[in-house]
Amino acid sequence: MNFSQFNGERLKKARIYRGLTVAELADRVSSQRQTLSMYEISKSRPADEGLVRRIASELDFPINYFFENTPPITSGTVYFRSLLTTNKKYRSEQIVKMEFLSQVYALLQDYIEFPTFEQLKLPEDTSPEGAAYELRKEWDLGLGPIDNLVSVVEQHGILVTSFCTSNDDVDAFSELVGTGSTSTYLIAYSNNKTSAARLHFDIAHELGHICLHEWSEDIEEFSKEEFRARERQANEFAAAFLLPKEAFLKDALAGPATISYYKQLKKKWKVSIAAMIRRAEKLGVITMDDYQTLIRIMQRRGQRKEEPLDDVLITAGPALLKASVLMLLQENVFTPDEFMRALADECGLSIKATEVEYLLDLPAGTLTSSKIIDFTALQLKKQTN
Repeated sequence: MNFSQFNGERLKKARIYRGLTVAELADRVSSQRQTLSMYEISKSRPADEGLVRRIASELDFPINYFFENTPPITSGTVYFRSLLTTNKKYRSEQIVKMEFLSQVYALLQDYIEFPTFEQLKLPEDTSPEGAAYELRKEWDLGLGPIDNLVSVVEQHGILVTSFCTSNDDVDAFSELVGTGSTSTYLIAYSNNKTSAARLHFDIAHELGHICLHEWSEDIEEFSKEEFRARERQANEFAAAFLLPKEAFLKDALAGPATISYYKQLKKKWKVSIAAMIRRAEKLGVITMDDYQTLIRIMQRRGQRKEEPLDDVLITAGPALLKASVLMLLQENVFTPDEFMRALADECGLSIKATEVEYLLDLPAGTLTSSKIIDFTALQLKKQTN
């Protein structure tokens, strides 16, 4: 074990990935907090093999991981919907997970022909409503309801994944990440979201950031007012994208301003009742008083957190990354062991197979007994000598 090659940055990322503070890890491995802090910033390196093994065991990472070079990963702004209420430690944990995911994606890119995302070229004064219309036009979606937005987004070159959450502070977030010369957008959402209506708005909200906002800024430097303004714009984009003015206006005007009627519209549009009545108010179909009355009714009925049909309107989850791995296994490009070795050798990421399954939301055991998932948007790249 060559301690001179110990990578302190890797230690820091593994610790954050597990949601631990330096003090918590130090206590668990019988070390001093200051000692581990010095390791993380590469001011010193461990000389005790026993300590390194305890760290690896506690963090549940292979020892090799701590001695690998960190591959160059570029990342831009990370838009968290609940930035003002989410603990920064928790946000950092999710960001590291996305970095690991981008390294897995870098390996998959060498073998899979992924769809590519084409950024809209919008004039600077484009409104959220205008941007939503342009994206629907660009993606040839027409003006009707979208049955499975996750699938639509993936087929247009944006990666989507779900993540485990220990709290309800984060609904979704998005990030622009790159490995080498390739960059891609990642959208991640809490996997406690299964309702199509709630999930669709989360995804559409992140699309709003992708289409409208700058991705080279540090969102942590935003004032509360700046952050809220961007969130408001992303919400306006989401509402317009999911409920196009011409088509939704016709439906909203065709019936009474009642929860029962909007429940029927929810079946068609797969958008929450709360979002639809807000959209109806913005479009002048109902008054602000009408809107507030409907919200109070939902509040009294306990429908603000769980609406009618939330347990019925279920949408499919992410499939692009899952299908990529399964395709490589099915086509005998890799055995599961070979895939994990390639991830370590080619991408510098020695992690356990169970972690890859977790990051890609694969069923447990996928990397030992693969199953076939058909995903027609994917094609194997032709290998050249």
